[in-house]
Amino acid sequence: MKPTLAATALVGALATVATAGTVMIEPSTPVATTGGFEKARRPISNPTLFDLALPTTNVHPIYMHHSLPSRVDTTLGPLPMGGDVQIFALQFEIAFTERLSLVATKDGYVDLNPQAVGLWTEQSGFANIAAGLKYAFIYDPESSCAVSGTATYEFPTGNHDVYQGEGNGVLNLILSGVKLWDDFQLAGGAGVRLPFDGQQSTNSFVSLHASYEVVPWFIPLVEVNWHHVLSTGNGRPNYFSQALGLTPVVATFEGNDLLNFGAANASQNRDLVTAAIGFRSRITDSIDAGIAYEIPLTDEQSSIIDDRVTVDLVWTF
Repeated sequence: MKPTLAATALVGALATVATAGTVMIEPSTPVATTGGFEKARRPISNPTLFDLALPTTNVHPIYMHHSLPSRVDTTLGPLPMGGDVQIFALQFEIAFTERLSLVATKDGYVDLNPQAVGLWTEQSGFANIAAGLKYAFIYDPESSCAVSGTATYEFPTGNHDVYQGEGNGVLNLILSGVKLWDDFQLAGGAGVRLPFDGQQSTNSFVSLHASYEVVPWFIPLVEVNWHHVLSTGNGRPNYFSQALGLTPVVATFEGNDLLNFGAANASQNRDLVTAAIGFRSRITDSIDAGIAYEIPLTDEQSSIIDDRVTVDLVWTF
């Protein structure tokens, strides 16, 4: 599945004026259009992988309230879970040129609060850290179109109690693009997550975004994300604060954008598809805020998402 980006051109008009038997052709007033990337906006959902294709300098705080399914599928049958996960993160990007930037795409603090205490435990800790480079090999302000490639490395620095800190790290390779037609924007991203060992699963993703600026303070958007398990992990017992360490052994799905269990049986539910709706508000020329509500389109028991609310702010400077 390869997302495509459309391209269009704007056509001007000429007006004619007839005077005293002589026809004169005069240029009309140009149609007002917005060129460049002034109105480009960042996607909201799947924030650790789905980024704006434009290299910019920005700070991007994120809050997620992630509700867990009441039950999850395992090789032992459905097991109770419920509860929620709260995530506080701060991404940033530093542009060296209009085409090249340093990106920090994953970090933050995770607060895990399952309902089925006894099987699962309430824990909190830090997430892994991921950073790398973004390069726009197509950067065309005149047509408001950009396509970039991003490579990041996820360091296993996080806390095991919240399903982080395992393996020898992950290489994320991502292709993203954006195209604007005045107030309308399309964006897409696709990539693979390649672990440096056999403990974790190898995954791919495709994300799509469409938005329209009705007014600066109301820019509605819709997004779709597809996560796919390419190859499963080795499923050895791990993360012993949760389910006696058996999550990688019995889970029949993967953690996708935020987690990687290394689930040996994730081939039973390779795909997670989610849809998100929300809006952005442009507070100033350099600051905008967004909120999106996300739900799974695939079976919620075959993943760890019941629903998710993501709130963010992007300060570009």
